[in-house]
Amino acid sequence: MERNGSGSRALFPKGPSFTLDDFSNKDFIVRDFVDSLAENAVSQNRRSGAAQQAFDPKPLIRAFENALEGLGSLSEELQEKESELLTQVRRAEIQHDQTLDTLGRKLDQSITQFEALDVTLNNPSTNDRGSRGEAGGNIAVQIGEKLEELDRKRRRALDANFLIHCWLQVSETGELTSLQDIQRQGGSENKVRCAVIAHQLMRISQRLDPASWNQTNGQQRNGTTNGANGTEISHNTREILEKFCETLEQDLLKQFNNSYRKQNFDDMMECAKVLHDFNGGASVIAVFVNQHQFFIDRDQLITDEVTMDGETWDQLADPDAEPPGVEPSLQSLIDEVRIIMQEESFIIKRAFPYYETVLIKFIQRIFQQSVQQRLEMVLEKASTISSLAFLRSLHSSRTYIGALVEDLKSHGLTEHPEPCSVQIAQTLDQQMEELFVPYMMGNSYIDREKKSLEELFNSLLFRFNIYHSRRKKVPTGFMASLAQRTNQLMESAKDAYLERLESSDLTPTQKVMMLRVAQVQETDKNKNEIEVSEEEGHLSTANAKRMMTWLAESVRRTLELGSQSDTPKDVAILLNLLMTHMGQVYVESALEAALERATSQENAKSEPDLSYLPSIRPAVTITSIMSRFISTVLIRLAESNTTVRRSMEAQAKVGIEGIERKTNSVMKSSMDVIINWVTKSLAQQKKLDFVPKDELDLVESLQTATCTSICLFLSRCTKLLIQSIDGQNLEAFSSELALALQRLIFEHFKKFKVNATGGLMVTKDIAKYVATLKEWPLSKDVEAAVELLTEIGYLFIIGPEALRERGRNLATGAAGSTKKLGKADFKAFIQSRDDARSVGVQSVLAGL
Repeated sequence: MERNGSGSRALFPKGPSFTLDDFSNKDFIVRDFVDSLAENAVSQNRRSGAAQQAFDPKPLIRAFENALEGLGSLSEELQEKESELLTQVRRAEIQHDQTLDTLGRKLDQSITQFEALDVTLNNPSTNDRGSRGEAGGNIAVQIGEKLEELDRKRRRALDANFLIHCWLQVSETGELTSLQDIQRQGGSENKVRCAVIAHQLMRISQRLDPASWNQTNGQQRNGTTNGANGTEISHNTREILEKFCETLEQDLLKQFNNSYRKQNFDDMMECAKVLHDFNGGASVIAVFVNQHQFFIDRDQLITDEVTMDGETWDQLADPDAEPPGVEPSLQSLIDEVRIIMQEESFIIKRAFPYYETVLIKFIQRIFQQSVQQRLEMVLEKASTISSLAFLRSLHSSRTYIGALVEDLKSHGLTEHPEPCSVQIAQTLDQQMEELFVPYMMGNSYIDREKKSLEELFNSLLFRFNIYHSRRKKVPTGFMASLAQRTNQLMESAKDAYLERLESSDLTPTQKVMMLRVAQVQETDKNKNEIEVSEEEGHLSTANAKRMMTWLAESVRRTLELGSQSDTPKDVAILLNLLMTHMGQVYVESALEAALERATSQENAKSEPDLSYLPSIRPAVTITSIMSRFISTVLIRLAESNTTVRRSMEAQAKVGIEGIERKTNSVMKSSMDVIINWVTKSLAQQKKLDFVPKDELDLVESLQTATCTSICLFLSRCTKLLIQSIDGQNLEAFSSELALALQRLIFEHFKKFKVNATGGLMVTKDIAKYVATLKEWPLSKDVEAAVELLTEIGYLFIIGPEALRERGRNLATGAAGSTKKLGKADFKAFIQSRDDARSVGVQSVLAGL
């Protein structure tokens, strides 16, 4: 087979060639490298043969062998380079260690030298390091102080030189060119320096140019000789300096205002510092406070009317309605003040170095101008409505403003989020107190409360007082003298109400309220002659609760508005008002009326009317409510003043005991009325009621007429007693009354002859009496005594043998007991039998 071009090619193709850079490439991939070797070997073989040539591995073997040889040579080359690099690294590490050792020795030497220098400076006389703490002088500090002192002297010399230069300018030329140049440079330090130098020039002018300070306005001067150096001063230095200071101050204030509008707090702080050094900061504080938009807007709105509508004012004047709260325009102002104070305190802290002083001025301006003016308008409007409306407005305003003060304290204002400082807190408290001083001075406030309550109480009790002033009084005797003081108080309360209605200073709203509470019509010309019903003369627990509600509201206002030191005295005044109107005028008047009615019927010829008894229960209830309120509220509020508290306790005790005595007198007199009427009714018992001639009389009636009338009367009394008293009081009264009636009935049946048929009548009467008395709640002993009455009936219907048996169980003693009959009573009842002279009955009597 013939080879073409054998003369131009080697027998075996040259292997692939590559370097280290080929393997250092980031895109190198082993598989691609192997594929390229195989591709090169196969592609050469394909070019030299036919298309269907068999696979020949030799080219591949030669290619891979050549590649391995190249890779081997490269590996050897790499190992040589690695060895060389390791050698260089070892040399560098040795050199690095040597460098570190050298630097360490040098550092130790530096530290040793520094310590030696320190010892030398602190204690030149010794080199002992342990004595450094006891060194007497510090040379470095002394040197620093001397340098600072020299620097201060240098600055003072420069300032003095500049000050003299400025004085020569103003006194000789009438100009302040150098000072104006510093002013034009700007900056807080330059402005402060201008202010200081201007003040110093003013003092120099006072000493060296006294003529300009003694010169009157409009007077001319030809020249003044300086006493120090003989220099003639031809210009009015005072006028020039004052104009410069005024210009400087106005420029600073203008700059401050511009910075405030731009919220440039840093520039505001600089201006405030300069003006503080210039004139104590009074002008910038005044500008900040007086030109604040809040005051400008509020000054325009201060003439606005109070915005509460008529219905709300009526509610405020209505004692039975809940107070509507603070007036809307005042509430709006307080809410706006809360927001403004919190926002402006942030600005004040960033704009003023003496921010507490500015904040105090701002607080004073807000309270003394805006809040005070609006508060005065609200209270003035409330005073034209009614005294109660004024008190409620005063209380709601104080409460709302007090809440504002507490919110500002907790917010912290300039100290936010911490609570505000002690000085700011004191300022807030002081401003709030000063707002209400005109209304709280002396006894002005408690007098208003007392007057308002008196008007309400007199209005509510007017018809009650009218009724009792017209009732028929006992003309003479002990009861008339006892009720004299109460009648005087009642008449005084009625007259006070009528006089107040005709008063010229009574507002229309208050007049309508007083008429409504008193249930009197405006059309009634002579209100002292109005018609009143008997019901209006009775006690009403609902009215008492209204009075207590009004008083409780007044106590609450007094407690929250008044000072703690005045609280005992104030509640003592309210206690006296309560005891007078509710205790004496109301409760005692009703009890005296009941007592008069009871006393007048003790010897009544007709059946007594005990319809006054139900008035006892409301009297007891009202007294209980009043006593509880006094002990749990009023007395406790006066505990801080022992003298006042004891006086109040004594007054309350006397008043409550007086009511209790009158209540007991009514009940005792009522008991006498009942007992006297029963005694009179029993005296009307016919002698022959218990000795009927035939049994027809027994069939016609179950009880005698006397028994029936008495039991009906006692049943009516029972209903009235249940309506008047209850509990232990009812049991005690019923037991005492039942025991008295038991004795009357017991003695009553000893007076009559009784036959066998009449014995049945006695039994029925006694059973009715016992059943009637047992309707009452009785104690066990009294109930046993009442049950003893049933024994009397049996004594008239049983035979001698049964009598003999009962005679064995009699009580010992002459009087007997409440549970068993005594021998004397047993004998008296046996002798009342019509067969008392029979042999059997006589044998029983003989056996006793």
